[in-house]
Amino acid sequence: MFRNVLVNALVNLGDVVLTTSALALIKKNFPDTRITMLVKPVVADAVIGNPVVDDVLVFDYRAKENSFGKMWRLVQEIRRRNFDLSISFDRKLRPALLTLLAGIPRRVGPSKVFDDNRSRVTLLYTDVVEITHDLNRTLQAETYQEIVRKFFGISGHETPRFPHKPSPVADELLSRLPSARLKIALCVKGTFPLKTWSKEYFAEVVRNLRQRYDAAFFIVGAPNDRAYADEVISEIGGVENFCGETSLTDLAELFRRADLFITVDTGATHIAATTGVKMITVYGCTSPDRWHPINPNAVALTSRETCCPCTYRAEQCPTYPKPACLQNVTPAQVIAAAEKFLLDARRELP
Repeated sequence: MFRNVLVNALVNLGDVVLTTSALALIKKNFPDTRITMLVKPVVADAVIGNPVVDDVLVFDYRAKENSFGKMWRLVQEIRRRNFDLSISFDRKLRPALLTLLAGIPRRVGPSKVFDDNRSRVTLLYTDVVEITHDLNRTLQAETYQEIVRKFFGISGHETPRFPHKPSPVADELLSRLPSARLKIALCVKGTFPLKTWSKEYFAEVVRNLRQRYDAAFFIVGAPNDRAYADEVISEIGGVENFCGETSLTDLAELFRRADLFITVDTGATHIAATTGVKMITVYGCTSPDRWHPINPNAVALTSRETCCPCTYRAEQCPTYPKPACLQNVTPAQVIAAAEKFLLDARRELP
């Protein structure tokens, strides 16, 4: 079988985490196979030191830095490593060209992976794996695993993996929290508006849980989420803002030490799922049928509008600026789900 495999995953954080389930399936069946991942810089922390990844190549392909010389140097580096197989989980043109020019003899990719559209990129593969299931009704991690199962002729299911590293940063951040019996993490902003639950709803949930439980709250997110998180905090006060202060592995350590995580559908959701933290995810324009966290301690809340999942821009949504998919998942539903997780930790009444 193949001994030295390059995996192309020039995708966003959540998808990179989910692809590791397919790598775990390869490692389970072929433990001596060496796996190198090709990823974007922003997600490298998710795969460096990952138990199912042996090495990492980082490719920054932002347009302003996209010189021919830079591309050719990466082609030469890939050629130097003598890969005997490449697997595409992104079906993108650049990595397909890189692996072709580097002379990797077998280049595998799916007929579809993010949507049902066919792509001429598949002409650059030596092997095209036909994906026949309904993408919107199948967990995305299963789509990645199906590519591997069909190509290698194997069976089984695996869960995503994430690095587990000591985190002095997590220690320092948690030391900022007031003394409390519980630590509750929040992620309040999605990557676009139709994923972002309202500030008022988050504020109502925090107020309610604060009355019932001895809990300290903190918000996590990317650096550019910090200002929005401050706006949420201004509605309620007494919540720490950790946005932009963690690496991805620091973030995972925060989740491991939290008693509950309440979040919108974003990459952090899938990192959290690998830690087993109790979690509640609110879905707007996306569907939990496809993006449900792979975690037995996860609850997914969705209003299942007839228009979901959608590909609208926010201003195109018929119910924007208060999209029905998000407005109809209520604070009461989140509070009820939290109650089940925190049943044994209710604040003692005087």
